[in-house]
Amino acid sequence: MANAWYAKGKEKVLSGAINFPADTLKAILVKNTYPQNLAADEFLPDVSAYRLNADQTLAGKSVTGGAFDASDITYPTVTAGDTSEGVVIYKDTGVAATSPLLLYIDTITGFPLGTNGGDVTVQWDNGTYKIVSL
Repeated sequence: MANAWYAKGKEKVLSGAINFPADTLKAILVKNTYPQNLAADEFLPDVSAYRLNADQTLAGKSVTGGAFDASDITYPTVTAGDTSEGVVIYKDTGVAATSPLLLYIDTITGFPLGTNGGDVTVQWDNGTYKIVSL
């Protein structure tokens, strides 16, 4: 699969319910067993069973030239023995049941990757499209 928007996430962006620079956005490192359903998955509980390690808050966020970017993220000491296939970005409302899923990102250098108990660093694209571009 390639990077993609969740259908309900797109609706929230286009209706003005998401403010990329101002909202608290987090990233979930997901297992390769996550059966993406971009049309139906809408809120954090839809992916919670597939997360590896603690979610990371996106820092250094910016929107320039129609592209969204943030600082690279590191997941510390990810449990060994799993395979991660990508990252899910969501808006953290403070309540899982109302925290909307926005993006599924799997075109990350080095992914999919087997976890070995060490840190996993996600380096976002430094090209024109950054994390995502409209």
